[in-house]
Amino acid sequence: MRILITGNMGYVGPVAAAHLRERYPDAELVGFDSGFFSDCLTGPPPETVLDRQVFGDVRDLPADLFADFDAVIHLAAISNDPMGSRFEIVTDEINFRATLALAEAASRAGVRNFVFASSCSVYGAADGMARRETDRVEPLTAYGRSKIAVEQRITNRDPGGMTVTHLRFATACGMAPRLRLDLVLNDFVAGALASRRITVLSDGTPWRPLIDVRDMARAIEWAVIRSPENGGRLVTINVGHDAHNFRVKELAEAVAAAIPETEVEINMQAPPDKRSYRVDFSLFRQLAPEFVPQVTLAESIAGLREGLTERGFADAEFRNSQHIRLKALEAHIAADRLTPDLRWRIPFH
Repeated sequence: MRILITGNMGYVGPVAAAHLRERYPDAELVGFDSGFFSDCLTGPPPETVLDRQVFGDVRDLPADLFADFDAVIHLAAISNDPMGSRFEIVTDEINFRATLALAEAASRAGVRNFVFASSCSVYGAADGMARRETDRVEPLTAYGRSKIAVEQRITNRDPGGMTVTHLRFATACGMAPRLRLDLVLNDFVAGALASRRITVLSDGTPWRPLIDVRDMARAIEWAVIRSPENGGRLVTINVGHDAHNFRVKELAEAVAAAIPETEVEINMQAPPDKRSYRVDFSLFRQLAPEFVPQVTLAESIAGLREGLTERGFADAEFRNSQHIRLKALEAHIAADRLTPDLRWRIPFH
């Protein structure tokens, strides 16, 4: 089996690659990445599990990139709301237009399985019942809009013989080789360790479903091997666990309980955060019972605490560090390594 992973040098990619290597030791794993976050490491470079690393921009796909691959895992994206707001045009170019071109190229090349990393953020503002895949979506950000736009366009096109899986992931969390601290649970653990203080920037009431990055990797495996008999030629599916829908303040309290002497500061004067949604994950449980998330909230917190403690983490200003993806991009631009539209001034290799 030959598998291409785009965006493999981000947060999820290294964990997914390591998982696939363990599960399929004879598989050929190839990464394709721009290298924006190559130096955002919390350990040794993880690309050693790959057979080959290719550097490039998904806006400029090599003509022969998909030749002879059985599966493509498409993770490459401008990957959160702050970056989407700061780079809205680029988000459209990369997350939407380049993704459509990539899916079409994969189909033409005879790729068997195409895995698209979508997001539960497409639900946006969703009061009331937990949202199912067939419910109305209301994305509130450029990031969320780009994800649903891809889903809709691919759904309305003929994928040929390709089996397509849109994985609407819950909010990611957990320790990883290229850790992000701009994710809600990761932010809370970092704050607790660095200053014994968790600062909740909202009133704490919004809902967030969570999924550990290790469980994301397992879901990706399912999509890589999924046959069209299991759900259909194209499936859009929420990926997470029903028990892992939390209010933000519950996450803060769980971290404070796990890290002694931590205070929780909630900004009760903050304007309401409209990004609030609970999600129904019953379809994933039905189609992929062996891949249902296993990592608990307590285990995710423990993994982050242990991983950061082992590395001597004590940066009270971590929200200005390279572990915040927007800050990493802005540092590249300030150093004149990247143009404002996120292209390397000198080819990255």
